[in-house]
Amino acid sequence: MEQGRAREEVRPPHASAASATAHSSVRVPEQARGEHTHGEPPPPRVVVQRHSVRGQILEALRAALVDGELIPGQVYSAPALGARFGVSATPVREAMQQLAVEGAVEVVPNRGFRVAERGPRELAELAEVRALIEVPVMVRLARTVPPAGWCALRPLADATVAAAASGDRAGYAEADRAFHGAVLALSGNAQLVTVADELHRRSQWPLETNPVTRRADLLADAAEHTALLDALIAQDVMVVQSLVREHFTGSGG
Repeated sequence: MEQGRAREEVRPPHASAASATAHSSVRVPEQARGEHTHGEPPPPRVVVQRHSVRGQILEALRAALVDGELIPGQVYSAPALGARFGVSATPVREAMQQLAVEGAVEVVPNRGFRVAERGPRELAELAEVRALIEVPVMVRLARTVPPAGWCALRPLADATVAAAASGDRAGYAEADRAFHGAVLALSGNAQLVTVADELHRRSQWPLETNPVTRRADLLADAAEHTALLDALIAQDVMVVQSLVREHFTGSGG
C-alpha cells in the first residue's frame, strides 16, 4: 500500500468505488543545520519506497482471472476496473500491460483490454511442455532427495487440499504453484523454477468454454499432490513418473 498525503487502497471487485492519487515514495528531509555534531557530515537524503499499488492490482487481477470474474473474450477498461478496485486507472493500466506481456489479455486500442480466449488445445500444449520439463527432473529428484527432504513439503501439499476443500480457486492456484515450485527448487536450478512457474501460471487461466474450475476438479488435483509426495518419500520412481504424467494430462495443475 502506498502512503503519502493520500493513499490508494486495493479493494476487492465488489467494493464500492473510491480512488485517490497515491505517492510512490516519500522523501525524508535532511537534518536541520546545527542538529548534528560539529564536523560530522549531514545524513544523506533518503527516499523510502512504499509498497507497490501496481503489484497489488496485478495480483488482484490474476485472482479475478482464476476465479472467472474476468470473462474470456470480454473487454475491460482501466478506469472501470480502477473503480471496482477503488484505485485510479494508472496502476490498473500498468498491471494489465504486464498481463498482456504474459498473454493473459490483449490490448484493444482506445477501449481497454480483452481477456484472452483459450481453448483445450492450448491447455494440452502447455501440459505437454510442462511434462517435458518437470517429469525428468522429478524422477531424478526421486532417486536423490532423502525422505526427510520431501517430508518438509507436506504443509505445502496440505495447503492445496485445504484450498480445494474450501473452493478457494485463487488460493488454490497460489498453493498449487508453491508446491510445484518447492519440488523443483530441490534441483538447485533457479532458471528451471522460473520457467516452470511461468508455464504453470498460464495453465491456470480459464478456458473460454469453462471459465470456472469445478471444486471437484480442484479436490482431485490436490489429492494427486498428496499421492505424489507419498511416492517421492517412498522413493518409488515408477509411481512418481506415472503420477506426474497423469497429473499434467488430467488437469494441467
